[in-house]
Amino acid sequence: MTLSRKARFLTVTVPFNDIQKNAAGILIKLALEEDLQQTGDLTCQALITQTDQAEIQIVARQHGILAGSPITSLIFSELDPSVDCTHHLSDGDTLEPGSIVTTCAGPLASILIGERTVLNFLTHLCGVASLTARYVKAVAGTSATILDTRKTLPGWRVLEKYAVAAGGGTNHRMGLYDGVLIKDNHLAGWASRTSQPTIAAAIQQTRESVDGQKPIEVEVDTLDQLADALQAKPEIVLLDNMSPEIMIQAIELRNVNSPATLLEASGGITLESIQSVAETGVERISVGALTHSAISLDLGFDWKRRT
Repeated sequence: MTLSRKARFLTVTVPFNDIQKNAAGILIKLALEEDLQQTGDLTCQALITQTDQAEIQIVARQHGILAGSPITSLIFSELDPSVDCTHHLSDGDTLEPGSIVTTCAGPLASILIGERTVLNFLTHLCGVASLTARYVKAVAGTSATILDTRKTLPGWRVLEKYAVAAGGGTNHRMGLYDGVLIKDNHLAGWASRTSQPTIAAAIQQTRESVDGQKPIEVEVDTLDQLADALQAKPEIVLLDNMSPEIMIQAIELRNVNSPATLLEASGGITLESIQSVAETGVERISVGALTHSAISLDLGFDWKRRT
């Protein structure tokens, strides 16, 4: 199997497709259930009448990238279909302070009930997209592609990886089911019962197991391990926690022994260090922080009209 220099396991599409809608639908039902239970909103029941109407705008309070905008309509479709949502921007668009994302009009009680759920989804996903965009910008002009990881909130993976794509990043494998990544613990467990415990042998056995239908990626943390792995010509080798100086040597070793193999840097890479990593010439950089450390982007509901 041959992969291009921009090879990837999976690319999530922007805008939303049925995969994201289904994932969001499950989370929306859970979110509304934990807020309302069987009782509903006690505050609205005390103060808001069924005839009260309102119009609000979802407005950005800071610079960032939009992701998850269609979720607003999905939330109100579940909560109260009479709330009308008009989207003014598309996922992947740049946000400035004051940017109007969506206008919602309808029963005031329903808008108030849905407000926190909407913002919980949007602020988190916009945060992921915005952080991703910063990493992508930091490697501009190099050959490196920014990838996410499986370090996602349980149940949120489809949406968080969607947000990475909205921010200009690339999705790594979606799960264990759609891509091979041989890590150190796999090798340790496998080596205890094999007579030929080399990384190259593990790659070959894995390639036979998937019948050549999936790219093989293997993790190494030394140049000796890389030399071993390259004998089997894997599609991708992950360079775990290597310094830029060692990565340059790794690229030279790859170029001599298996030029078609892609090299992926990973492990503790930050916005401060990523440029030096990208300048080594690696084709891929995977960053768990895109999803596990993104700070929510500040968005708010701005009151427009009550009649």
